[in-house]
Amino acid sequence: MKSFAIVIFSIFTFVGILAAQEVEKKIELTNIYKTYDLYPEGVHGIRSMNDGEHYTRLEKDTIFRYKYKTGERVDIIATASEMIPEGAEKAINLRSYKFSDDEQKILIPTESEQIYRHSSRSNYYIWDIKTDKLSALSENGKQRLANFSPDGTKVAFVRENNLFIKNLISNIEQQITTDGKFNEIINGTTDWVYEEEFGFTKAFYWSPEGNYIAYYRFDESDVKEFQFTNYGELYPEEYTYKYPKAGEDNSVVDLYIYSLDNRKIKKIDLGGVTDQYIPRIKWTADNNLLAIYRLNRHQNKLEIILNNVATGKQRVLYKEDNKYYIDINDDLTFLPDGSGFLFSSEKSGFNHLYYYGMDGKEISQLTTGDWDIASVNGYSPERKGVFFTAAKSSAINREVLFVSLKGKIKDIAVKTGTNGARFSKTFKYFIHTWSDANTPPVYSLCKGDGKEIRVIQNNEKLRELAKEYNFGEFEFFNFNTAAGINLNGTMVKPPNFDPNKEYPVLMWVYGGPGSQQVANSWGGGRLWYRMLAQDGIIVACVDNRGTGFRGEEFKKMTYQQLGKYETEDQIGAAEYLGALPYVDAKHIAIFGWSYGGYMSTLCLTKGADVFSSAIAVAPVTNWRYYDNIYTERYMRTPQENPNGYDDNSPINHVEKMKGDYLLIHGTADDNVHVQNSIDLATALVNANVDFEMMLYPNSNHGIYTGRNTRYHLYTKMTNFLLENLLP
Repeated sequence: MKSFAIVIFSIFTFVGILAAQEVEKKIELTNIYKTYDLYPEGVHGIRSMNDGEHYTRLEKDTIFRYKYKTGERVDIIATASEMIPEGAEKAINLRSYKFSDDEQKILIPTESEQIYRHSSRSNYYIWDIKTDKLSALSENGKQRLANFSPDGTKVAFVRENNLFIKNLISNIEQQITTDGKFNEIINGTTDWVYEEEFGFTKAFYWSPEGNYIAYYRFDESDVKEFQFTNYGELYPEEYTYKYPKAGEDNSVVDLYIYSLDNRKIKKIDLGGVTDQYIPRIKWTADNNLLAIYRLNRHQNKLEIILNNVATGKQRVLYKEDNKYYIDINDDLTFLPDGSGFLFSSEKSGFNHLYYYGMDGKEISQLTTGDWDIASVNGYSPERKGVFFTAAKSSAINREVLFVSLKGKIKDIAVKTGTNGARFSKTFKYFIHTWSDANTPPVYSLCKGDGKEIRVIQNNEKLRELAKEYNFGEFEFFNFNTAAGINLNGTMVKPPNFDPNKEYPVLMWVYGGPGSQQVANSWGGGRLWYRMLAQDGIIVACVDNRGTGFRGEEFKKMTYQQLGKYETEDQIGAAEYLGALPYVDAKHIAIFGWSYGGYMSTLCLTKGADVFSSAIAVAPVTNWRYYDNIYTERYMRTPQENPNGYDDNSPINHVEKMKGDYLLIHGTADDNVHVQNSIDLATALVNANVDFEMMLYPNSNHGIYTGRNTRYHLYTKMTNFLLENLLP
């Protein structure tokens, strides 16, 4: 009887253990990079229609029309099954689309090939909604950046560095420029460094009435070339492109106006200085007035010039000087009635909105306070005001707000956490996105005043999975370093955390100018960090000086000394964490990618007595190796600031490294060249410093090329951390 009871007890105990194991699953790398089953559902592809009452959404291979108010599917706009090119047997792939302004035609890119981070080339097709007719935009080679004219009768595009216009009525393709040549002359799109650092590739713009096109011309003939190798063939291919490093020559940039009325091209006068930047151009509400940003090479003097393309006359509309540098954004908004414009600036010490007349005189500062605007959502003519997103309550949160032209601010979406909004064209409705560090995104439809109409997606399934997989919760903290610097941080602790035990720590960092990692948002769930916490590691992040949303002085105080104060703060953060009673101060690692890899490497040299190990992925190791627009914005040129470059480049501090170091890079990184890691490896070998290194063939800065690359990468990094942090 006793033995039977023991058997029964053992059976129930075993069953209970199995049940507990099923309830508390562990996050695995396969969940993150194989099955992708722990990610949130999104609400993607919603595009407002002109009436502001309906939106379209691409689902599989069909574009549907929906009602904002009810979410009811109204009808089908177009479906790929009907889109069969002439002479073909199969329909085209419908993966993205763009309406003409009158919503009667659709541009569809197919067979797209990626070029760099933001650029690609495709075979475009045009679908006529009225006639259900499909036609190829061009039969003469793939196109880039195809864009309808305002009346929908023409499409402009770029091919092989030249600008073209296709007349959809006559079916005639017209070549506007003829001097385009790879690695020499570019018309209608940008060179590599403008694409990467000013964030745009479409460099031609229809005037409001469609009788002009303003376009860029880049002469990169004198820009020095960089090469990398693409492997996989018997004789690997060398890829060569123009990449201006710090202190080196840039492209000479010109602007031109093409008149469709007389087919003439006119050059715009940009002044006598060619060593400057034109980071934006934008048409005003007036068909003849083009606004041109002109920025000096130091990027601390900005002018917005109004150019009358009909007469050639121009005047300075706006001027700003800064003792550090000026960030370029897309906040410039011309009022539709032509009476003035809105612009954001940090000139008060925080990024705020200003209202100006078209005479260039400031009418008022619309927002004030010790907080930063993050982005402008748009101007509503009906409500005579601007919707914008800001870090108003805290640097780690985001709120959606509205300010009238009289300066009255109204809350629209301000729930603690991160709020975002995608407005309908009339601003009558918006799709509200909200999340916090421990809650997956919730999508809801709201009226323009913020009142919720209905929830579209609450990610309830992922919330249940988070419980099942025992997701650790991120908590925020704030502290002063030994130097008296107040910093924000976040951490996730191991499940069943015991404050009487000591845990190793992994710090992750980015830390670059204006960036932010310590944010009260889901941010993809930070699954790898939660997984490492389940392995018994405290994972933490601290935003150092130089990061964003804490005012201009906090962000720009690293000027001409990139890496110096950021590293001091990360060392201070590690010392703060190491002093906590539940932290094993002898086992603190740091990990970063890109600027973060630069930081993690610098921390293991300058902070060798604090950090026990580090992982650096695609790091800058010498600021002289990086592109000039980014680097000079914060450092000026190497010729002007040699000590700033050399004192804070990790390659010059290898002899200080003590801990375990893993260095990773993609061999086809067009952004942060693998040269950075190769030359760092040489310096480490010369200094007789032991380290581990992993190169990923043909991968760019994102390191995802190949079937298994991301999984392999994170397996490598996980094993390194487990071996060096856990006893």
